[in-house]
Amino acid sequence: MSKPNRVVITGLGALSPLGNNVDDFWDNLKNGVSGADYITHFDPSEFRTHFACELKDFDVTEHLEHNTIRRSDPYSHYALVATQQAVEDSGLDFDEMDPFDSGVIWGSGQGGMFTFEEEVRNYADNDYSPRFNPFFVPKLIINMAPGLISMEYGLMGINYATVSACATSNTAIMDALNYIRWGKAKVIITGGSEAGITEASFGGFSAMRAMSQRNDDPKHASRPFDKDRDGFVMGEGAATLILEDYEHAKARGAHIYGEVTGAAMTADAYHMTATHPEGKGASVAMKQALDDSNLNPEDVDYLNTHATSTPMGDASETKAIARVFGDQPDHLSISATKSMTGHLLGAAGAIEAIASIKAMNEGVIPPTINTETIDEEIPSGLDIVLGDTLEKEVNVAMSDTFGFGGHNGIVVFKKV
Repeated sequence: MSKPNRVVITGLGALSPLGNNVDDFWDNLKNGVSGADYITHFDPSEFRTHFACELKDFDVTEHLEHNTIRRSDPYSHYALVATQQAVEDSGLDFDEMDPFDSGVIWGSGQGGMFTFEEEVRNYADNDYSPRFNPFFVPKLIINMAPGLISMEYGLMGINYATVSACATSNTAIMDALNYIRWGKAKVIITGGSEAGITEASFGGFSAMRAMSQRNDDPKHASRPFDKDRDGFVMGEGAATLILEDYEHAKARGAHIYGEVTGAAMTADAYHMTATHPEGKGASVAMKQALDDSNLNPEDVDYLNTHATSTPMGDASETKAIARVFGDQPDHLSISATKSMTGHLLGAAGAIEAIASIKAMNEGVIPPTINTETIDEEIPSGLDIVLGDTLEKEVNVAMSDTFGFGGHNGIVVFKKV
């Protein structure tokens, strides 16, 4: 059997609550800026939570044509804009490639929630001629984002969407990694997008009491690992990674951000929404991702945690980390960037992959903000980067994601 192809990252794009491009996102992440504020998309006063991490100063008309905007949902808009950035960053000219050598594997946890809500409401409110928009289904379905990306760049290779709740983006990255490894593609555009700050989606999470209710202090609401954490803060946006066969990237003189060395998924098989309390499935996924990378636990310098600021989730994840890396791993630093971005749901893995890659490139680990007193359930020997950035050489970074349904998705990155 031939040796698997190496897979590298050659382009990045981001549309986030901390900035509408990678540089702004990364600068604000390093500086400990919170993206949380009171919701402007709708009136949240009837819900328990009144704030979220929305995009700031984003005007889609500056990026996409009118017909594209009209015929697609905001989650697809976000995907297209982040991908524009990543393709430009990569320097790829798809017109010079065989169209069947490139593809798209994209993720979204909810897809066209804005469209779903708008169309159902319009149907119910129209007493005289109830009808749905003919673009209702195409705008709604989760696989339309990768479809639109492929149409934009003429990519005729592998093309589909992944859905594994908040592990979705890491699932997409893992699949893209494997297709290139197997020689089924030379380039795959991957990542995730979410536009879930709508009344229906937000109201559902509010009813579950899954989100923080610190309505008097939104910017300090996301506080991973803190003893007073009370839930996550919803975010929105998109992040794109261009994954490429190493030899193909080297031949064209591409800038290489790093290598995707391995990934893994497991299931908790425990509860619809809660993680396994001891992190059993998560720890196995971490070990499998390291095995897939031909790396040992002591090789990992930085771990970007899933850490949503929920009482059970943060504790179970850190217990899983301790299972894999030991109770006092002096080589490993961890942080929770959701303390600043909020939780981008299906796009979380992609935006956190970019954070991990930038940490590796710059030797700077972004902090966990807002955490004042570490919960006693969190293993005390873990090096959690709090308050300020940490300058540290990062040769290997791991990124954790976990989703409703018990999905665990882990990706590992390495310097080239």
